[in-house]
Amino acid sequence: MTEELKSVLGRVFITIETDLENRWIFVDWQGYLTADNIKEGARAYTAALARSSFSCVLNDTRSVRGPWDHSMDWVINEWAPNAANAGLRHFAMITAPETLADGSAANFYAQLKAFRAEVFDNMADARVWLRAHC
Repeated sequence: MTEELKSVLGRVFITIETDLENRWIFVDWQGYLTADNIKEGARAYTAALARSSFSCVLNDTRSVRGPWDHSMDWVINEWAPNAANAGLRHFAMITAPETLADGSAANFYAQLKAFRAEVFDNMADARVWLRAHC
């Protein structure tokens, strides 16, 4: 099952797929993300995770433009504990190296304590790591 969320301008900012074969939720973020987009998208894929009873998320941020540090406090202090309560145990984040979004991912990784996360610069390595845990 695939779900797309769109911004107020009608642009898709996140695609969420329940991957039954791999037993994880695949998330593909796109474009410039507002704080509202991040909250809406994160809540949507956390709900998909809870419905699926999976414990893993493959989170692709390579198509994100710009930083998302404006939402870091909410992501770390509200979303992460709620996601852990919904069953999240392993989180593979893919970033585009040397971008502003990659810098936000590094900040996220450094502060996260609610579940295990790893940051990757390519899909293949992220999938291998996640398969070992799901």
